[in-house]
Amino acid sequence: MPIPSPFHPRTLESNKALLWKDWGGYYAARAYDPYFEREYYAFRHTAGMIDVTPLFKYEVYGPDATAFLTRIMSRNIGKLKQNQVTYCCWCDDEGKVVDDGTVSRFEENVYRVTAAEPTYAWFERYASEYDVTIEDSSARFAALSIQGPNSRTILNQASDSSVDKLGFFRMMPAKVGGVPAIISRTGYTGDLGYEVWVENQHALGLWDGLTVAGKNYGLAPAGLDAMDITRVEAGFIMNGVDYYSANH
Repeated sequence: MPIPSPFHPRTLESNKALLWKDWGGYYAARAYDPYFEREYYAFRHTAGMIDVTPLFKYEVYGPDATAFLTRIMSRNIGKLKQNQVTYCCWCDDEGKVVDDGTVSRFEENVYRVTAAEPTYAWFERYASEYDVTIEDSSARFAALSIQGPNSRTILNQASDSSVDKLGFFRMMPAKVGGVPAIISRTGYTGDLGYEVWVENQHALGLWDGLTVAGKNYGLAPAGLDAMDITRVEAGFIMNGVDYYSANH
């Protein structure tokens, strides 16, 4: 049975459509509005905000973290700069895709990997030859994705630091809604957008801070149905829809 994400007290009270699905073991809103097209138009014309906590998250660190990730990923992770994010996939020994996601580099040998499916066991399979630690932090961090043309303005209103110079696939620490967060210029819509990552205890503060900042800029909570349209338009693939994992 799904469990509520740290944002559930806010997503529940906002969900007039009462449409939910199981995403990664969490209750995730398919739509908040009975006419979810309004959420799609928020993504494209103002800003939409979606709970992406159900993504699986792994902290990878240690002297061999860079070498380990370069071994298992389809990109040379050593080329990533500090506070840079990359999108990539990881494959089995026959080159078949296991999953896709992002790798974020915080320090020289400190990374976070996000994935659509549970990947811990697959990572551990290849870790024995490396001096590396893999920590499943999926239940420790929550995240909101704020996407759309007004997302930068809203984040600037809610944050203690400007995101005006934050480049595509870059990240930065900041306080958003008065709580410590990591902001990455990433998303699943193909539009201007950001993802904001916090520890679970700060989730409601983040939601409330963004909601207040976005009040005059058309910010609306958005569900998976609207985001699915934007990701198709952007040409982004989805595990289980556009391809099937080699692990299945």
